[in-house]
Amino acid sequence: MAKRASRPTDAVLRELRAFGLGYPGAHTKSPWPGHLDLAVNDKTFAYLPVEGDSFHISCKLPRSAGVALMLPFCQPAGYGLGKSGWVDARFPEDQPLPVDMLKAWIDESYRAQAPKKLVAQLGAAAAAPAPAPAAKAKAKPKATAKPKTRSKPKARKPAARATKKRR
Repeated sequence: MAKRASRPTDAVLRELRAFGLGYPGAHTKSPWPGHLDLAVNDKTFAYLPVEGDSFHISCKLPRSAGVALMLPFCQPAGYGLGKSGWVDARFPEDQPLPVDMLKAWIDESYRAQAPKKLVAQLGAAAAAPAPAPAAKAKAKPKATAKPKTRSKPKARKPAARATKKRR
């Protein structure tokens, strides 16, 4: 097999792959020729090409897919994956790649695919923003609280019966 010509995006590809492999339990997976993907527990969290191919990436973005799909270089991922929040990005060859955004996508996708115990190893500082805690209802002081009494169940009206004529 002939060696592929290197591309300017290969350095970014190596950087993103190394970034993704830094997550707990992350490994590479090559399900078919032309791919060297990132996976955790054998579940892919970033589809990536091999060096020498044109750069593209697909990630599962449960929180940010809507925003990502507004970008001109993004579309829902094929093979029905777009229905589950997967986004495919293909970039023009002559423009620099948005590395920080792609790392954020890899992070979001890893968190969506990895088991909770591995995500927990990332620590609270690196976790996605938590929702604001719900306000607690104030309890009434015991002195002013009314005693609980049992109420009698309401009597039910008998259901109207349909009469059938017998022959």
